[in-house]
Amino acid sequence: MKRYDPERAPDPAAWLALDEHERIGLVAAHHRRTRVKLPNRRLHAAIHVVVENQCAERIAVVQATVERLLAEGLDRHEAIHAIASVVAEHLWKAMNERLRGPDPMEEYFRRLEALTASDWLQGTEPSETP
Repeated sequence: MKRYDPERAPDPAAWLALDEHERIGLVAAHHRRTRVKLPNRRLHAAIHVVVENQCAERIAVVQATVERLLAEGLDRHEAIHAIASVVAEHLWKAMNERLRGPDPMEEYFRRLEALTASDWLQGTEPSETP
């Protein structure tokens, strides 16, 4: 794989064959080429990579969320960013709070299931589940 384009899902086998550093480099290079101004390009790229990894690993909830967000009108790059916002929040909670439930991924998956294109476009949080 020589280039990353967030509007097209990378071939899962080719993507997963790269090491993490290469994946981050490809995503960072894309944002550099498109002249997107970011406070921290490497961190932004790393979170992108988390979402792309989950897509390539065919994690059902993540795939369904991408498909739903596309159907709701987001382009693929926006859908990756919307999911990435949930990833970032989940990581922050994992580092700073106690996550609810026996499986810490359950809360993350619930948040993805609640995420809508409207939430993302309006900058609001997906509804919390008790």
